[in-house]
Amino acid sequence: MPEATPFRRILLKLSGEALAAPDGYWLHPPTLAALAEDIARTIEAGAEIAIVVGGGNMIRGARISAAGWIDRATGDSLGMMATVMNSLAIETALNAAGVPARTMSAVSMPTICETYARQPALHHLDKGQVVVLAGGTGNPFFTTDTAAVLRAAELRCDAVLKATQVDGVYSADPKKDPSATRYDRLTHDEAIARDLKVMDTAAFALARESRLSIVVGSLHPPSSIAGILSGEAPSTLVAP
Repeated sequence: MPEATPFRRILLKLSGEALAAPDGYWLHPPTLAALAEDIARTIEAGAEIAIVVGGGNMIRGARISAAGWIDRATGDSLGMMATVMNSLAIETALNAAGVPARTMSAVSMPTICETYARQPALHHLDKGQVVVLAGGTGNPFFTTDTAAVLRAAELRCDAVLKATQVDGVYSADPKKDPSATRYDRLTHDEAIARDLKVMDTAAFALARESRLSIVVGSLHPPSSIAGILSGEAPSTLVAP
């Protein structure tokens, strides 16, 4: 059985696709409810949680700009707005589960949610609220993986937990390559040198510079956020 991770304040990185319905609709209420309950259990075990979510269930700026009909900066702006919609949905699900949550956006939308600033975000976390961090970094050309590591460093998190479709980091896509090797532990340098695709290189490099650990595990049953952090579910640790 994996060892429990000694982390208290966690930045949870979610993909937008993890929220989508099986029929392709961009949000799936049962998935949101299950995620909220999982986060509630994690908080009951003593963790503090901040969340960064992507927008890929709705739009990907790099993909639509590659099609040639829109420039990359505009495409990324559309993606940032998609993350705000996902974040508000997560906030609503958490509140319904009895977990106090606050959405803060790097892209200022004061009539919709609070604008992100570091000190207020730290205050919310210190009060035991979940902070859902929308809008990526607020700038084009940066992924939400990089935004997750940046916010984790700013908010004094102990680690980034990236919840993915698989139970750790592999040498190749295990769904396509049955011979792919699963790693239990890696350094940041090893992850960069092997060009492992679980996070982009900029995110790994920033984590290395900040000496910030990254835990990678599956969001899908029988795995869970609480299970990964307790050591009951498999995961890969990327650490200095």
